[in-house]
Amino acid sequence: MGQTLTEKILRSHLVSGEYKPGTEIGIRIDQTLTQDATGTLAYLQFEALGFPRVKTEVSVSYVDHNTLQAGFENADDHKFLQTIASKYGIFFSRPGNGICHQVHLERFGAPGKTLLGSDSHTPTGGGLGMIAIGAGGLDVAVAMGGGPFYVTVPKVVGVKLSGKLKPWVAAKDVILEMLKRLTVKGGVGKVIEYMGDGVKSLSVTERATITNMGAELGATTSIFPSDENTLDYLRAQGREASFVPLAADPDAVYDETVEIDLGALEPMVAAPHQPDNVQKVADVAGLKLDQVCVGSCTNSSLRDMRIVGAVLAERHIHPDVAFTVSPGSKQVLKMIADDGSLGVMIAAGARILESACGPCIGMGQAPPSGGVSLRTFNRNFEGRSGTKDAKVYLCSPEVAVASAVTGVLADPRGLGAFPELKLPEKYLIDDSSIIAPAADPAKVEVSRGPNIAPLALVPPMPDDIRAQVLLKVGDNITTDHIMPAGARVLPYRSNIPKISQFVFEGVDPTFPARAKDAKVGFIVGGANYGQGSSREHAGLAPAYLGVKAVFATAFARIHRANLVNFGILPLVIQPADYEKIQQGDILKISGAAKQIKAGKEIRVANESQGYEFTATHNLSAREVEIVVAGGLLNHTKQGNGKR
Repeated sequence: MGQTLTEKILRSHLVSGEYKPGTEIGIRIDQTLTQDATGTLAYLQFEALGFPRVKTEVSVSYVDHNTLQAGFENADDHKFLQTIASKYGIFFSRPGNGICHQVHLERFGAPGKTLLGSDSHTPTGGGLGMIAIGAGGLDVAVAMGGGPFYVTVPKVVGVKLSGKLKPWVAAKDVILEMLKRLTVKGGVGKVIEYMGDGVKSLSVTERATITNMGAELGATTSIFPSDENTLDYLRAQGREASFVPLAADPDAVYDETVEIDLGALEPMVAAPHQPDNVQKVADVAGLKLDQVCVGSCTNSSLRDMRIVGAVLAERHIHPDVAFTVSPGSKQVLKMIADDGSLGVMIAAGARILESACGPCIGMGQAPPSGGVSLRTFNRNFEGRSGTKDAKVYLCSPEVAVASAVTGVLADPRGLGAFPELKLPEKYLIDDSSIIAPAADPAKVEVSRGPNIAPLALVPPMPDDIRAQVLLKVGDNITTDHIMPAGARVLPYRSNIPKISQFVFEGVDPTFPARAKDAKVGFIVGGANYGQGSSREHAGLAPAYLGVKAVFATAFARIHRANLVNFGILPLVIQPADYEKIQQGDILKISGAAKQIKAGKEIRVANESQGYEFTATHNLSAREVEIVVAGGLLNHTKQGNGKR
């Protein structure tokens, strides 16, 4: 029986465990990336682990999230990131050089390699034929030190693409179709592997749009083969030497299969407030818009920018619409400046933002009260835009620009003939904003601003855990619910005591104070608890506030791993038990460490209601050790982590 592409790469990087579905394996990591919202903490953890130098083939620190310098905090942290990168052997991508996933695709990604990133959209690299996985910063810190990354052997979903996209239908519509079919929970524990004759019709950046937003499926990662289109892209980037052809065996067997006829797709949008709330544009056309934003790591490539410029030639933005454009990288920005697209956008009334994440993570451009915003981004969670009652829709650049000129949600097929777009044979290569590490690290002094607080270690698990259910929430609670992003919060990413004051702010603003007073507490949630970003602050800040366990009917992969990494026990409960437990109940886990080590089932007493129920932990033997030790940092410092 042949192997899938996923299996080939994972097997070639296997360092521990047996490649058997459902079992935990450790894989060697070739490359890592961090961004500034997660990187400061990751590098503090790297220092705390005592590694003298990174051991990966390539590690890159990007600044793309917190580029708004409203106070000293972000500027200080940028200096910290640059100096610590120089000292420990890490490339540093300066503010303004671009969004981490776009720049990594351009300058570092390589087929067949493994990439671990402290950002949930790291699977963008799958567009180049990489196994690229998002994880918490602590996992990335361990990988930078040469340690394996542990993952459960995933199921592999084969997505057979046939045909070719029609004019005005985009790669974004492919992933929206996947979300419509599979939902935001449909990819959990799976890798989405694209194959079939339709693959050859998609460029690398189109493939990257699809793999990027595979994160919204909850998938471990997504991947395309490495073929002639991959070679063309790498050659155009001056990196032909990185190319290797890669594909699944012809007789590969997939755990599940999905078939998509690209020619049958049409323009679509994801309506508020989940990426899987997908509808045809034709069915909701005419909705009045207040704002349209083009950009993000999903849709900010040269191809995406050029389609916007082509449509805006001899057109203007509707006077009732605020229209912003965020090019994905300095390379893209300079090339659209040179080819005239940028001038066309400016003349049409576009606001040109920095090559950064910007409004995608609530860093500016919040819509008006009750406003409707159409965005080429990947997430439309309630409040993520910075405006609690805004209605955010997700779409392709084609839909976005057509709507921006009409003032209402519009089908781009009404614009007439599709403009001729040709990708360059040679991209502009200028790596002057990527700073190489110091040749003599001993001479580098790490700059530390006053906002960088010392790491607070979580104490080992106590014998008995008795605490109140501080909060009960429903299904699809996101990391944005747990730890908000945006300009008010993210500057405190390296100051856990300060950032912990914002935990669950949009759900229950009294939570931080109540948790601090209680000293020990529990959280109860529904299905897909912790979906969304990789920000480990959503695990570390609750741990700092004394949260010892989260009871949920199902967990999102990265957040579950982050809970374990910071000593919080993720316990799975049945829907009937979820319904019965109430906020304020006192729960007790007697002999917690002993129960966890003895088996998967954990007996929990609900003292308030006078009954017992059973939860399961589904932890590997390694994860049991980590949770009992009080987290991965303690576990590794004690000499238990493999380097």
